[in-house]
Amino acid sequence: MIKRFLKWRGLELAEEKTQITHIDDGLDFLGWNFRKYKGRLMIKPSKKSSDNATRKISDVIKRAKAWMQENPIDALNPIIIGWSNYHRSVVSVVVFKTLDHRMWNMLWRWAKRRHPKKSRAGVARKYWHSDGSRSWVFSTDRNRRKLFSVSKIVRHTSPKLDKKPYLYSEYFKLRKLRQKALNRTEWCKTRWDKLKDSLCA
Repeated sequence: MIKRFLKWRGLELAEEKTQITHIDDGLDFLGWNFRKYKGRLMIKPSKKSSDNATRKISDVIKRAKAWMQENPIDALNPIIIGWSNYHRSVVSVVVFKTLDHRMWNMLWRWAKRRHPKKSRAGVARKYWHSDGSRSWVFSTDRNRRKLFSVSKIVRHTSPKLDKKPYLYSEYFKLRKLRQKALNRTEWCKTRWDKLKDSLCA
């Protein structure tokens, strides 16, 4: 039925990329897993995507055998930020915590290998420090490792159906700024606050 629908429009399915499956079994698409749990659709980072992130982290830490501590932090942070930003709009909290746990174990093994004769407490004091309310922060005086689980989950909000882009440009401009402000970047928060103040004046 889908083939007929597409053929009439000059399109066709790519057989090797097409999968027909039951929604209760789920499917992976663009790094996400779409599946219904007890009738409720949930979108999560796919296992393949989280395994790829784990492999990238592992590759960095393996290459960092002789690096100073700040160098693996500099190499890991872009991976953490990029991956968590991509997946922060879906159900990712559990996966974020899992990846943080995996990375902590890898970094602990990395630190222990560098100091085989040092006690566990000595290794911990050298590489992990307190930062505000957080303890066990893998950090130096210059930088610190980011966490997946610190990323705020930002849900996508659908636009109002009666708003058309060419007739309600102000609505879409405000909507775009609101979405950016939810990401909590300082620039967006400042712009959003100024915009709200000007509208309320």
